[in-house]
Amino acid sequence: MVMARRTIETKTVGKVLAHDSAALHVQGSAIYVDDIREPEGLVHVYPGFAREGALGAITSLDLEAVRSAPGVLAVLTAKDIPGLNDCAPVFGGDPILADGRIMFHGQVIFAVVAATRDDARRAARLAKIEIAAEQPAVTVEDALAKGTSDVGEPYAFVTRDAAKAISAAPHHIQESFRIGGQEHFYLEGQVSLAVPEEHGAITIHCSTQHPSEVQFLIAHMLHLPAAMVTTECRRMGGAFGGKESQAAQWACLAALAARVTGRPAKCRLDRDEDMMLTGKRHDFRVDYQAGFDAKGRVLGIDVDFLARCGYSPDLSNAICDRTMFHADNAYFYPAARIATRRLRTNTVSNTAFRGFGGPQGMLFAERLMEVIAIRTGQDPLDVRKHNLYTEKRGTTPYGMKVEDNIALAIMEELETSSDYRARRKAIVRFNAENPVLKKGISLTPVKFGISFTLTHLNQAGALVHVYTDGSVHLNHGGTEMGQGLYTKVAQVVAEEFGIDASAVRITATTTGKVPNTSATAASSGADLNGMAAKAAAETIRNRLVDFAARQWKVAKSRIKFENGQVMIGNRSIAFGDLARQAHIARISLSSTGYYATPKIFWDRAKAKGRPFFYFAYGAACSEVTIDTLTGEMKVDRVDILHDVGRSLNPALDIGQVEGGFVQGMGWLTTEELVYDEQGRLRTHAPSTYKIPCAPDVPADFRVKLFESRGNKEDTIYRSKAVGEPPLMLGISVWTAIFDAIASVKPGAIPKLDAPATPEAILMAVKGLQP
Repeated sequence: MVMARRTIETKTVGKVLAHDSAALHVQGSAIYVDDIREPEGLVHVYPGFAREGALGAITSLDLEAVRSAPGVLAVLTAKDIPGLNDCAPVFGGDPILADGRIMFHGQVIFAVVAATRDDARRAARLAKIEIAAEQPAVTVEDALAKGTSDVGEPYAFVTRDAAKAISAAPHHIQESFRIGGQEHFYLEGQVSLAVPEEHGAITIHCSTQHPSEVQFLIAHMLHLPAAMVTTECRRMGGAFGGKESQAAQWACLAALAARVTGRPAKCRLDRDEDMMLTGKRHDFRVDYQAGFDAKGRVLGIDVDFLARCGYSPDLSNAICDRTMFHADNAYFYPAARIATRRLRTNTVSNTAFRGFGGPQGMLFAERLMEVIAIRTGQDPLDVRKHNLYTEKRGTTPYGMKVEDNIALAIMEELETSSDYRARRKAIVRFNAENPVLKKGISLTPVKFGISFTLTHLNQAGALVHVYTDGSVHLNHGGTEMGQGLYTKVAQVVAEEFGIDASAVRITATTTGKVPNTSATAASSGADLNGMAAKAAAETIRNRLVDFAARQWKVAKSRIKFENGQVMIGNRSIAFGDLARQAHIARISLSSTGYYATPKIFWDRAKAKGRPFFYFAYGAACSEVTIDTLTGEMKVDRVDILHDVGRSLNPALDIGQVEGGFVQGMGWLTTEELVYDEQGRLRTHAPSTYKIPCAPDVPADFRVKLFESRGNKEDTIYRSKAVGEPPLMLGISVWTAIFDAIASVKPGAIPKLDAPATPEAILMAVKGLQP
């Protein structure tokens, strides 16, 4: 039975409102952790590490020069940790301070506590450390050759006999390519401020996506009950997954310094060392073979994703699983083997990054479509359409039925609005007439599952107070990293009370108000916290309705909240007046709210279930020009149509779509991580690591939200998540580059890895030339 979607008229939800901190951002007065007025007696803590060596025993650790340096108050080592020396998010293996052995270049061995940050940084460089150096495993090939244990067990989805289906297919392809990693490059670096409290308690102001995890890791390190540690975060200057697990180590160091000295302590990393010491998006080698028919329809695939995970598990198991979940993108594979290896290397552990492994899986699917199009002589868009999920071909390799599939509708609307077919013909003519400059165009879809795949994380709490003047205090477990979550949730609460959003006071996320929270990740921040806040507001509103119905002897059905007023039968009373009278009548005006995502389940052992509540869809059409003599590339035009369900705030959603696309484009074109043979990151500053800048954003950039009746599932006001899915729209730029290179020698498959830097483009072009 299909339930009809009920359209709810709203006054505040769905309205274009500025980000709650927009004016503060423009004025430079938004308070981030490093802007908090420094407490009296503040000390600074900075990490120290061996300047040479990536793997081996620590044979000598001479810190005398460090201790005697100007301004130094203490030098911390593993011996100073009273509890657990580990800041790993799940499986362990991430020492806060290395003890006896290092596993990657830059692993923190000690920390300097000094009167100033400059004193601490300078002193940290004075350490004399000797390492019995061993040969590190840096690349995927190193890890395979060395035969070290993986950070997680190999895992696969298997549907039917993929090998048999491929061998029986009339056409085959077998190849290998590489997908690079990515630095988060958040504007605000890693930073934490720890303040000791009475009875040994501690408050930590931390730039983190996961306050509860920071709370528990500090509690374990200091051997305290969790209730003695409070983590607070008002806002982050960007995160993108890089502050989900990575913020914990620096918070722990600040907390340890505060415990040892009895004084407030701050830890803030320099940009270079932030890049060297924190994890990145996972890079992969992808080995695959596929069989397909004359129409380009996939009959079977067999793919191995070999992930370079770093020295410890961190979040690699869940990330690699997500790569597998999205190796189909929007396409049906009748027979499939989709497998991953989680390889241990002597590099900093890779970690969460917007998309959480999904983009890498999706890039494989889109490369496959491009290759099939070359082999069959078809337009890649037609190949994509032939392979889309349909009602009859609608089950994923992990056993989930694809419902509310709007991929084709979005693609066809974008195909028309972008004038794809006419532009394709014009590009064919251009390429025939121009021996040096070549153009490419590509229209790619996105189908991205929304929910944490670890089911128990799909829950959230909120706390709402109504004061007797009608103003509202809102707190929830979600964190604000610039995406506008706080604004959206405030709109939800304002809608429930029929008041203006400006009457809702947004407060910092803190474990002291909402406990046991999940990370703000998996694009689920508004879904989870919006529903929890709505539940809290509904509880209070229902109490007010009950009170008003008794007080004025009016049926509950005749009581409405709108425009700051409460309509009670034929009378109107200000929301604040009703709150005041309810308080006098001893009605509670405070409530918690709770939400747990329904319907989802996942049996990992059987690789079956419904890991996602729903899918978010989108499509992008990108046109590029490459120079075959230099490898230079320019994005000429981008058209995007993205599905956000019934938008909570269209302006914020469009901002997320635009930003996500540009970040995805950067990952696949300019952002290249380079490690040397000793495992040292050589691209650890903007001088060598190139994120997209204003000139890289296409001048012709057309973004539109898909007109939707709303999410089929009962999400917050029928909206859809928008944090991660748009990043994968950037894949259309990479496939357009692939298309342009392919025009150099029609019928040949370019050897192009990601990112498609000018060097990579030039090498791929030369590989096709005689």
